[in-house]
Amino acid sequence: MKLSAHFSLDELTRSPTAARLGLDNRPGPSETIALKELCLNVLQPLRDKFGPLVVTSGYRSPEVNRLIPGGSPTSQHALGQAADIRPLGPGVGLSDVALYAARRLPIDQVILEYPPGGWVHVSYGPRHPRQVLIKLPGRPYRRVTPDELRQDYGASV
Repeated sequence: MKLSAHFSLDELTRSPTAARLGLDNRPGPSETIALKELCLNVLQPLRDKFGPLVVTSGYRSPEVNRLIPGGSPTSQHALGQAADIRPLGPGVGLSDVALYAARRLPIDQVILEYPPGGWVHVSYGPRHPRQVLIKLPGRPYRRVTPDELRQDYGASV
């Protein structure tokens, strides 16, 4: 099932943890609608701007989410409202993707996690309107401004 021009339900629900443990990671109707909204409003515009993206984590059933190290009990992944992504295009940095999402898209939350080799968490929903965070190794999540992403982490968009 296509959720947008370049994203499918299979791609947003693929979970190595679920596959390894034989767990059902299929979303319900409300989670599927939320995934489609996430794709149309956030992921597809990022794909259009930066080229191919890999979804490293999308929907997680509550059971799968409990088994993910660091998986929050209130994770938007379990609602179909969040995805962790990495750009595949040459010269596209995580900070570029995070900054563009923070400045130009109707994100709920964007987190630059473990740059430069980590991922960008994006969500689309009502929980944290326009929240921008960074997570560095050994440090707590820290709220930042888009300008700090540009200045401190080399974002160029």
